[in-house]
Amino acid sequence: VQLQASGGGLVQAGDSLRLSCAASEPTVSMGWFRRKTGSEPEFVAGVNWQGGSEGYGDNVKGRFAISLDNAKNTVYLQMNSLKTEDTAVYYCVASNSGWSILPHSFNSWGRGTQVTVSS
Repeated sequence: VQLQASGGGLVQAGDSLRLSCAASEPTVSMGWFRRKTGSEPEFVAGVNWQGGSEGYGDNVKGRFAISLDNAKNTVYLQMNSLKTEDTAVYYCVASNSGWSILPHSFNSWGRGTQVTVSS
């Protein structure tokens, strides 16, 4: 599965940003991880195409929202009330099984898009 993410950029704390990721073919689940410099990938959000089950990392709950567009095979990540600690490279992921907080559960990873939040 090829994943094409877009929407990263430089914003100020408190701003909003929306990431998009288009998949080249249908999958069972999609999601987002992020990686800060020198750190392991951190689960951000995941969603199943069937049933809509979704989950969020503790650091983004209540501020981020994941959604799907079936017609476009696209997943979105709406990020609100951004904080400087949200600065990271965000990776779109896809799997042929249900979403998980474990990085190795997702067999397809996009190239990553940089999100920088300034104070």
